[in-house]
Amino acid sequence: MGGQACVFYGAAEFSRDTDLAILASSENLARLNKSLKDLKAEVIAVPPFEARYLRKGHAVHFRCNHAEALGMRVDVMTKMRGVASFSKLWNQRTTIELDGSMIELMGLPDLVQAKKTQRDKDWPMIRRLVEVNYFTNRETPTKDQIRFWFLELRTPPLLIELARQQRIPAQLFRQRPLLKAAKSEDESLLAELLLAEEENEREADRHYWTPLKKELETPASRSQQIKH
Repeated sequence: MGGQACVFYGAAEFSRDTDLAILASSENLARLNKSLKDLKAEVIAVPPFEARYLRKGHAVHFRCNHAEALGMRVDVMTKMRGVASFSKLWNQRTTIELDGSMIELMGLPDLVQAKKTQRDKDWPMIRRLVEVNYFTNRETPTKDQIRFWFLELRTPPLLIELARQQRIPAQLFRQRPLLKAAKSEDESLLAELLLAEEENEREADRHYWTPLKKELETPASRSQQIKH
């Protein structure tokens, strides 16, 4: 997931790190730990690399010291706000082949959801990801793609174009009320509603991370981190 996945989906982004969504089972974490040792990776921030932090929604950050990956950062997460469980993410993944290796990407709808954060850089990326998918598939779209575009397009003219060409399912109006402005072709109102929608997601993300950050600031947590 993250910037590297965005590159594979065609929404080019320069990224110095690799973000991984992982299953936080003991066996899987042991395999990951072995790979990180091969990369000579070390934890560079709080919290420590423990399943209990990953399962609560924390990210664990590593820096690689191997000569062939010197300075590369690896960020690991298991649970994300508004994103499905790992088992569902795995079932919805996209598999691609690169230089003879199979690479498992977070499915595009899940990646878009994971990008709905308080960070400024994520929102232009969401827009590009959905636009690339729209322009690539709009001539012969599937029902799932049409639904995805109605729920995630962030470009007023394209939402209006889509509403002209495709019927908006009634349930989607309840899920994303701003689609009424797309259907009425009110571009100015649609732009305002998209900004409000973005701010609501940013605020929800700030609210989600507040208790997690506080947890890492407690004396007990700091003591655990010093031990590691």
